[in-house]
This record gives sequence, C-alpha cells and structure tokens, in this order.
Amino acid sequence: MQSKPHSPSPLPSIDRSITMETSSDSLKPLGPKGAGLAEAGDGGTMLKASTAPNKPPRPVASRFAMLTRFHAGYFRISLALSGQALLWRTLSDRSTDPSALHPLVQSLPSAAFVLLWSLALLTLFALCVLYVARCVVRLPAVRAEFRHHVGMNYLFAPWISWLLLLQATPFLRPDAPSYHMLWWAFSLPILVLDVKVYGQWFTRGRKFLSMVANPASHMTVIANLMTARAAAKMGWHEGAVAMFAVGAAHYLVLFVTLYQRFLGSDSLPAMLRPVFFLFFAAPSMASLAWCSISMSFDTGCKMLFFLSMFLFASLVSRPTLFKRAMRRFSVAWWAYSFPLTLLALASAEYAQEVREPAASVLMLALAVLSVLVTLALMVFTALRPNDLLPHDDPFFAATLPAR
Repeated sequence: MQSKPHSPSPLPSIDRSITMETSSDSLKPLGPKGAGLAEAGDGGTMLKASTAPNKPPRPVASRFAMLTRFHAGYFRISLALSGQALLWRTLSDRSTDPSALHPLVQSLPSAAFVLLWSLALLTLFALCVLYVARCVVRLPAVRAEFRHHVGMNYLFAPWISWLLLLQATPFLRPDAPSYHMLWWAFSLPILVLDVKVYGQWFTRGRKFLSMVANPASHMTVIANLMTARAAAKMGWHEGAVAMFAVGAAHYLVLFVTLYQRFLGSDSLPAMLRPVFFLFFAAPSMASLAWCSISMSFDTGCKMLFFLSMFLFASLVSRPTLFKRAMRRFSVAWWAYSFPLTLLALASAEYAQEVREPAASVLMLALAVLSVLVTLALMVFTALRPNDLLPHDDPFFAATLPAR
C-alpha cells in the first residue's frame, strides 16, 4: 500500500525569536489576556503572534525604542546623587559639632560640594526630560506603568529628588520666597499621587494591599516624610506635622503587611532585589523628618534610627538574597545607594545629639560606605552603559501597553 503524504498542520508555525519571556510572571502588564508585546531583534517591538494568529507579526516603529525601555525606575540614579549632595551639605555644615566629624570632612573645598550638587541637578534634569519625552511618545506605556504595582511607586522618585536638591541647595535659604514656591511645586505632585495610591488601598478589595504591597511601596512613605522635613526646615510646623502623620500612618500599615510577607519575596523578580534596602530607608527618613519637626534628635528619633540599624543588619547578613541580582549590572543596583545615604544622614544627626566617640565612628563608617557605593555605581555605569537598557528588564515587560 502506498502511504499517504503527511498533511501539514493547519496552524502556522510561530518563530520563537519574536517572543520574549519576562523575568517574573508577577510583573506582566495589566490588560486583556493574550495582549502584550515582544522585543524584536532590531531594538524595536513587535506584537506577539498570539494576538493575531492568522497574521504575521506587525513591526512597531523602533525609532523611539529607547523611550519604550526607559521608565521611572531610572530615577534611582537621581535619588542616589541628590542624597549624596544632601549628605555632604549636612556633614560640611559649620553649625555641626566639629567633634562629631572627621577633620577631613571639614577640610573639603566648597567647590567639591557645588560640583556634586550640579552633577545631581543635571542628571535629574536629563532624566526628567527623557521621561517627559516618553509621556509624549509612549503615553500608553506610561499609563501601564501608572497602573503597575511596582512602577507606580517610582513615580514619586523625581519629586523626592527635587526636594533633596532643594534642601541641599547652596544658593537659596529656607526662608526665601522662591524656596517656598519650589516646595509647593515639588510637593503638590506627591499629594496627588498620595490620593491615587492610598485611595486604592482604602477603596479596593480587602486583600488589595496584601497583593500589591512590595518593598518599592516604601517610596510612597519616603516621599511624604521628605515633604514633611522640607516643610519643617521652612518653619511650616503644622504642614510638616500633617505630612508626617500621613506618611507615618501608612508606614505602619505597610510595614506590618510586608513583614508578614517578607519570606514571600517572589513578588519581585531577582533582578529587583536591591529594592529591599528601602526597608531601612523609610524609618531613617522618619527619624530625620521628626528631628526637623521637634528640633532635636529625641527619643522617638533614636527609636526609629535603631530600627533602621536593625533592618540594615538583617539585610546585609543575608547576602544570598541579593546573589542573583548581582550577577549582571543593571540600573536596579542604584537602589543600594539612596537608603545607605539616608541611614548615614540619620547617623549624623544621632552623632550630633549624643556626641560620643562610638556614635561618631558609626556615622563616619556609614558615610564612607555610602560614598564608596555611590562611586562604585558611577564607575559601573560609565564602563557598562549598554547594560542600563537591557531587553529583559522586568520594568520593560511590565510597562508595555496591552494591545
């Protein structure tokens, strides 16, 4: 008997090169099932074949591919540099007790601080320009990021950076009218985002917070506490207390929620594990904010500072938690610097209050660690700039608009 020829499959074959798996299933973009984008080999994006099984993939213009992969998470860089500017402004302040500082800090030229502040300002301005361009060219991706449980939190980052630079500026005094106007310009977006984020926590389902809470959610709390500290520096006591109350109340709820889910760290892909350093950044910022409000590093500030030290020790004693994130350089590494800087700032206030040798040694150790980490990140960024926009960035997969 003559065998019948094998009939081809009725479904067209799909080239696997047009699909891309994300680093974590928990970071898929919101939208209808089967909707999504995949990375093309030329740097552009293509629709997955699953969206139109009977049609070949349609290429999307790759002219603005960089803006597609760019996201609010890159403001980690401006947070780190702006925090360093505020740290060195604090350490070089003449009103600070000289016995709590190393003579080397006091001997630093003022031009070095101005240069650092200018570098932070230019970096933040460049990132803001890029993000504004992304809003114009890739508005659906921005909307997807606004709805995402991780990407939403970093929308607070540019405003925190501006407030850090405002407090560190060598050109304006806190009592200047222009200082007040800038405070309002940088604080109002934080209030708008507060209504969005905290309103969802209140009005969505009873398990909504437990599903969306992740270490990056601390950014919302830090933004409120940073606003409170800046207001206190201007002498706006009531406004500072109001912002501190909002931030502290939600920090308590967030801390309990995350503490119960700490072992379930799979809510973030391994690439984003450096974000866990925000666990001790929030209480450090709370101690700084309350110190500015109460005009002294009192018992409450010390309790928050000691909590930060405990959380810091808990994280650094578990290096395996960050092992997979350290295999390849990425912009997520910049998440190490900003929390260390806040901890060093809190330790400087603590050393200024207690004026003991042990406190001064602790402050110097944390300050040096913060500076070294920031310098190392700058070197890695300069040597490996191509790794800043990887094709497998979890944020990129998360912020692709659903089609």
